Amino acid sequence: MIEQDLLRRFLFEDLGVRGEWVKLTTSWQAAKQHQQGPQYAREQLGQALAAVVMLSATVKFNGSMILQAQGDGDLKAVVAQSTHDRKIRGLIRCKAHVPVGSLETQFGHGQLVLTIEPDDAQPYQGIVPLQGINLAAALQTYFEQSEQLKTRLWLFANETHAVGLLLQELPSQNSYKTDWERIEILADTVTEQELLELDCEHLLYRLFNEEKVRLFDAEPVEFQCACSRSRIERTLRAMGREELEDILQEQGTIQVGCEFCSEHYLFDRVDVETLLAQESLTNQSKTQH
Repeated sequence: MIEQDLLRRFLFEDLGVRGEWVKLTTSWQAAKQHQQGPQYAREQLGQALAAVVMLSATVKFNGSMILQAQGDGDLKAVVAQSTHDRKIRGLIRCKAHVPVGSLETQFGHGQLVLTIEPDDAQPYQGIVPLQGINLAAALQTYFEQSEQLKTRLWLFANETHAVGLLLQELPSQNSYKTDWERIEILADTVTEQELLELDCEHLLYRLFNEEKVRLFDAEPVEFQCACSRSRIERTLRAMGREELEDILQEQGTIQVGCEFCSEHYLFDRVDVETLLAQESLTNQSKTQH
């Protein structure tokens, strides 16, 4: 059975090194169908989605992780999000043509932002310059500078799959330098074709058949957008009556589209008055108590 839309974690026994493998297929198709742009830009989105799934699995939290690569070049932005239970979505903003080349060639002057948004705590954000031959290289720089953890990533995407492999030192359990170097050298022999075509067990055997590797149960990954009418209503309330009135006067209705899933939400004058009235009642109740 071919593995797809799965995350697999693994651990090198007796070494302070962990790893992850991910393959997105149906979820990748669902995420990219709502995004416009040349193939090369869409492949960057696929790599970002594979990366954010793996990175979110390195942290214990309930919430979401957001990866943003943004700059002033032809490829303006790539945004990928994964929740703790592996629900993904993403978007791209770019010109009609995006050149092939380094991150600087595509994004121009830019930055890489990783944000963790826990459900029950304040967000945490790390930022590094968006530099290097590819997204994997930029993320490795992020971990070297922000987390001080040796980390290597291999990311690929095509029309049908988005895949990734991650190796990382375990926190507070630094491996011996020779152990890390040996595992890294073995992993560096992986090819794009192998990552795109092999399932996890076959790939790990191909790369690390002389190592003691413990493979954990597969975790399913799926595309799911977090947008909803109630979320949009909260945003509209925050804008205030005056701004909403201006939009209604100019356009007759308020239309909001989700960039992640292309869902459209329509609010007429009655809808706006209703949500503002609800806001007023909520504020009165808070005042009385």
